[in-house]
Amino acid sequence: MNDFLQLMVSTPQKTILCAIVFGMACAPYAWAIGQESDSSITQVETWSATARSLPETEAEHVIVFALEGIGNGSIQDGTMPVLNRMSREGSVAWSATSISPALTVPAMASLVTGLPVEKHQITQEWETYDFSRAFLRAPTLFDYMDLAGGRDTAIFWMDERFYQLARPEIYIDAQMCGQSKPNCQPEAMVEYIHDYLRKVTSERGHGFRLFTVPHLLLVHFPTAAQAGLKNGWDSQAYRQAREAVDTAIGRIVSLYQEFEALTTTMVVVTGLNPGNHGSTEGPGSSTGAFKGSMTVPFIAWGANIKSGYHIKNPVSILDTSATVLQALGLETHTEWDSHAIEEIFQKKPARRTTDNESDIQKTAIR
Repeated sequence: MNDFLQLMVSTPQKTILCAIVFGMACAPYAWAIGQESDSSITQVETWSATARSLPETEAEHVIVFALEGIGNGSIQDGTMPVLNRMSREGSVAWSATSISPALTVPAMASLVTGLPVEKHQITQEWETYDFSRAFLRAPTLFDYMDLAGGRDTAIFWMDERFYQLARPEIYIDAQMCGQSKPNCQPEAMVEYIHDYLRKVTSERGHGFRLFTVPHLLLVHFPTAAQAGLKNGWDSQAYRQAREAVDTAIGRIVSLYQEFEALTTTMVVVTGLNPGNHGSTEGPGSSTGAFKGSMTVPFIAWGANIKSGYHIKNPVSILDTSATVLQALGLETHTEWDSHAIEEIFQKKPARRTTDNESDIQKTAIR
């Protein structure tokens, strides 16, 4: 019975129903929910206050949240309070664009390579996973970070089709928690990341490639798009999925405060595809292809980021990679279609590129 009561009051909206059906038996559970909600709000206020008090500290770490199925309206109307707060306290572009059509795997490939589909060659065929396929051949942000400055990356995917977008390298820790595992929800991803950070910052490392808080943490949350495509964009399931993603983002940022890395962390939030403002092939679509408007949010928040700033220049998800490199003071001479969004920084990040890349180029010329 207790488990059933806990399920019935798993959201504040259901507390009233529970009280009507079970009477005062629900009171302890309703109180617990309120306490948990208050705790989450307190956490957000704490790291938010930390960010506001920061001087022009340059970023040593970057977190990139790649969302699916979340449009600008979901953030602007306050139903996702964590992202709403970040958009007000950081730099934001409400007219950023994804690729068209915004297929999931090609869009993620564009985000991590800074290239359009015709250049990275991750086409619609990659929407269907094929184990025999080779890894993505185009250089990625992860490669550039290692080459330009010896910086490491941790990736947490929630889609098995992304497996071939990150080659196994000593500078990458990649974990998969995809659709084949029903327990892989945003809250589970938070626990995985917490466990990962705890282990890599310990003396033993526990067999991971990295031994400290990663310079880049890339986290993928497709939950909202999955709920919207399956149940409809006006469904309760979709609203709950958005709330779960928003809460998870807040908790992950709080983890960086726990591991004493928040004051030197920049956070980027963007989308692979739009929410219900982008037309799709309909609920239950097998492809989940978004068509029409490709407008997605782009939010930058944290170390060295301007507060309350609206980005003036056009922004594409392709610009994510170059912006991350810029934030870390890294550069690459490789020609790509990604452009750093320089206007978001309080001051231009100091150059921290090593001589690795120039040495390799000289060797190649000889």
